[in-house]
Parts: sequence; C-alpha cells; structure tokens
Amino acid sequence: MSISIEKYKDSYFLEVLNLFNENSEFDFFTEELLENKLNGDPRWNPETTLVAKIDAKIIAFMQGVEQTIRGVNYGFIKLMIVSKELRRQHIATKMYLQLENYFREKKTDIVRFYDTPLNYYMPGIDPKYTPAVCFVQKLGFKKFEDSFNMTVSLEQDFSVENELKFLEKEAIEVKRAEENEKEELLNFAKEEWELWQNEIKEAYKNEPIAVHIAKLEGKIKAFSLHSANNKGLAWFGPMGTHADMRGKGIGSILLKLCLQDLKNQGYKTAIIPWVAPTAFYSHYVGAQITRVFWRYKKELN
Repeated sequence: MSISIEKYKDSYFLEVLNLFNENSEFDFFTEELLENKLNGDPRWNPETTLVAKIDAKIIAFMQGVEQTIRGVNYGFIKLMIVSKELRRQHIATKMYLQLENYFREKKTDIVRFYDTPLNYYMPGIDPKYTPAVCFVQKLGFKKFEDSFNMTVSLEQDFSVENELKFLEKEAIEVKRAEENEKEELLNFAKEEWELWQNEIKEAYKNEPIAVHIAKLEGKIKAFSLHSANNKGLAWFGPMGTHADMRGKGIGSILLKLCLQDLKNQGYKTAIIPWVAPTAFYSHYVGAQITRVFWRYKKELN
C-alpha cells in the first residue's frame, strides 16, 4: 500500500468534506462550515494543511495553524480525520510528525489539539473519539484541562423588557450594535479579550449584525454575539462585561437577546461552547452540559 502526503488544494474540498462526513461518528460538516474552518480562518496556511492519498483517493486530512499568544508560539492541530478502515496504519502519525517538524523549524513552543482561538471546531478532543485520545497520548501529548459545550433550548421566553427598564434608570442602554460602533467595540475588547476580536469581526458580517452591546454614558461596557464561529450551528458567544458593570444582570440580558436572534432564525437549540461559568448559563436559560472535551498539549521548546 503506497501512501503519499501532500498539501491541500481547493480542488480537494468536496472530497475532504465527504471524508469528514463518512468517518465522523458524532459530527457533521456542511460546505459552509468546512469553508469557515479552512479559508475562513485568518491563519489559513496551505503549508500546514495536508492530505494523505492512496493512488488518487484522499484517505486522511490534517490541518495545522500557528498563533502567538502572550509571547508564546503555539502550533495547533485544528482538524483531523482518517478513513475508518485505514486507522492504526500510522497514517495520521506520519502527517502529524511532518507538521511537528514544521513547527519546530518555526520555533514553536507548544502544540495543542483542536482548542485553537479565533476559529475552532472543538475546544479539545471529545473522548468519545477514543482512537483520537489514544493517538495524542502515544505522541506524547499531556492532558491539562477539560472544557465543555452546553446546549440550550430556544423554545422558551427570552423577553427582557422589565430588565431593560431597570437598566434605563441607571443610564445603561442595551441595543444591537451598529456599523459605526465596530471600532469602539474592537478597542473595548482589546483591553481584556483581544483573542475575541476576530469573532467580533465575523459577527459583524451577519445581517442583521449579530452583536448586542450595553453602553453607559455613551461608552460600550459589555457585549455578546453569536454566529461568528461554526456558522450554521447556532453558535453563541463570546460575551464580555467590564468589571465595573458586573452584578447588574447585563450578561443575562445580552445572552437572551442573542438567543432570541437565533430563535427568530428558526433554530430549536443553540450551542454555548467552551464554557467556563456553567452555573450562569444553567441558571438563566436552563442550558445543559452536552459535550465534554479533553485539552492536550505537547511542549517542543
């Protein structure tokens, strides 16, 4: 069996799409979603996006991206799939080692699996994909944290009229963001949530703009957004509130406004991904943890 590894080409798109959907037991990709993961990523790099072939047939795919975060150079394996009948043949290992060599040449400090900021599909490896867990452990990756996705039913009342009247008394305005507020919002987010700026830009591309904000005396103090990542999956977040404004119920209002948007679009459920404050989402909208992910990293330097 002769296997070749080569760089991804746009002409491979539909074949790679089918590869994912025929070999992913717990997930499904649309064309829009896969396009968002590839060319929709600002770090898109054909040099680190690989396919493996037998003759002319693609039997495996692996995408790597690079990013510097707070002075640390990271490499991420963002997506990976191997045909079911060809697993345990060291195909993914050969592809990964090719990417690891590339990362080493680029002075990468740490490699992580899937939990890549800016544009990600999963915030870690779902342990239901047991072969993937075994694969990263064999390569020397160490588990360092869990992350969660929650699911919320949109078949509930998200009205916030009474809460908005209360905020008006404190001179706090809550509204859908407008185009002329984009730069102010990006600057506001840069102070504490710089890694979310790309998602803000993506949410602004929706019609209507999929961003809601809270302003005090004309200045943005909080935001929430949806449909910025994994488009088509009713994806909420991220959201952030300035420390001086916390405890006023603004976060729950902004959350509900976004969920109402998704409800209006016809979705029955929404995903709240990569969750930290699970109690917040459970309390205000009855969200439930529906997927758990294991985060893995490997230090190179």
